[in-house]
Amino acid sequence: MRNRKKRAALLLAGLLLTQTACAEENVSGTEEGTGNGIAESAEAGTQVSALAAMQAVNTGERVNAADNYRTWYEVFVYSFYDSDGDGIGDLPGLTEKLDYINDGDPSTDTDLGCDGIWLMPVMPSTTYHKYDVTDYRDIDPQYGTLADFETFVEECHGRGVNVIIDLVMNHSSSQHTWFQTAAEYLRMLSEGADPDPEACPYVDYYFFSREKESGYCELPGTDWYYEAQFWSEMPDLNLGSEAVREEFADIVDFWLELGVDGFRLDGAKEYYSGNTDANVEVLSWFDDMVREKKPDAYIVAEVWTDMLTYAKYYASGIDSCFDFAFADQTGTIANAVKGTAGALSYGRALESVQETIAPYNANYIDAPFYTNHDMGRSAGYYAGENSERQTKIAEAMNLLMTGSAFLYYGEELGMKGSGKDENKRAPMYWSKDAGAQGMCDGPVDMDHVSMKFDSLAEQQEDGNSIYQFVKQTIGIRNTYPAISHGTVTVEDSVSGDAVCVLRKSYEGEEVLLAFNLSESEQTVDLSGLALPEGEESGMQLGGALLTGAGEQIALDGTTLLLPPYSVAVLK
Repeated sequence: MRNRKKRAALLLAGLLLTQTACAEENVSGTEEGTGNGIAESAEAGTQVSALAAMQAVNTGERVNAADNYRTWYEVFVYSFYDSDGDGIGDLPGLTEKLDYINDGDPSTDTDLGCDGIWLMPVMPSTTYHKYDVTDYRDIDPQYGTLADFETFVEECHGRGVNVIIDLVMNHSSSQHTWFQTAAEYLRMLSEGADPDPEACPYVDYYFFSREKESGYCELPGTDWYYEAQFWSEMPDLNLGSEAVREEFADIVDFWLELGVDGFRLDGAKEYYSGNTDANVEVLSWFDDMVREKKPDAYIVAEVWTDMLTYAKYYASGIDSCFDFAFADQTGTIANAVKGTAGALSYGRALESVQETIAPYNANYIDAPFYTNHDMGRSAGYYAGENSERQTKIAEAMNLLMTGSAFLYYGEELGMKGSGKDENKRAPMYWSKDAGAQGMCDGPVDMDHVSMKFDSLAEQQEDGNSIYQFVKQTIGIRNTYPAISHGTVTVEDSVSGDAVCVLRKSYEGEEVLLAFNLSESEQTVDLSGLALPEGEESGMQLGGALLTGAGEQIALDGTTLLLPPYSVAVLK
């Protein structure tokens, strides 16, 4: 703890000297390729940019993940990057932009640092979103070819990036051969006769009934109805059928042979709507089947409900369920940032995750996320003079959670999009010029989405941007295994409405994360929380996340000074 105040003063002086020198050399403060991130403007004057201040502290060595605790980047290929000029994103375009997500070199900070990619559906489909699959063993022509997919996976693996794909097992497209064959058979069936699965096995692939039950649709040309809980063109599959399970076992083989590292399971709560036990049984079968083929595969399920319910799905043995409790504009993160609930509520919720899920599966991996393709984007959650700071700190609260953290494409830029689904899947905001190379048109029925913050082109040159903040956050996550893997304990004595201090412990490593979720500077007395225990040199500042220019986190002995909406990592 000796000379902390002196070192803090020297650090600030060094930053100011660096800023002055760089300002003389480059008015924008960011030379191409230097990554110094020091921004100067009429408003900022000679203030040190948030990026420069963070980089001065965030100097730890970043490491590549060796397991399934990763930082996953969710990509809607349709809206990401267009390689052939047709206005629709594609796999070659995504491959071209892989260095943006991860360049394969942990020592650089010119990439986001995500080490996993989740692809929303890429199989042939009749819709733009592709959740109605017509062929489970191919790539939609809008996105490219199987060869393009193999190239993409190979390039990802060369960068240490794992790939999971959306697997839609709850339903197929009504245009799938399975359903088309079953429908034609029922049309030819004699009136009053019962279908014979031996004559047409596909009638057992779906749920057909002569009664119009809830969620059932009429099969044209017959007196039959079929279950389609989501949409008439998405008939529900019978996952209790051994024949259907054999089909999906073969489908899993197909994609594993192409190199995928796991699967995101869509709509797992609706395999048998309203029947948790039956859904867990399906997931147990799927998990066992996949583990026999690839023991280290990563499986994450979408179970859109409350935590007490989706915790039960972990009994199936799958790695993860998305942690909906923290997501969206009414979730734990947004409520804490808005002040609806105090900062301490965030820490309490993290402890609750452990207490709620662990009894079902001791080897669980939480899957925190903040937004996804079905939710309004987070930049729209906040208004007022602190909205940009709040947008930033909320991203950090998600990305610093234990488990496999998920980041929806464009959230690192503060993209907007709400209302109908198409708006939430707007083109990646590479440039303000809609005609720039690689820019996508977006879904046909998308409304005009007016962005709140700059495009990547501007944010890359701005040391105070959301993009630079998110990159630094992921860098910190990749530096300390205790952040992604650690058990959480809330330090009650120093947490409250404005500040939440967490201890994370993993295999002998401990770090403290101190979050200031208020608009005011906070001073925290960390007496008695020295870390690690018995370390003679005392507590050290190992990471800093700052949401405003001209600010810094200061540690003087055990007194921690946190600027508004900031995070300190103490080691």
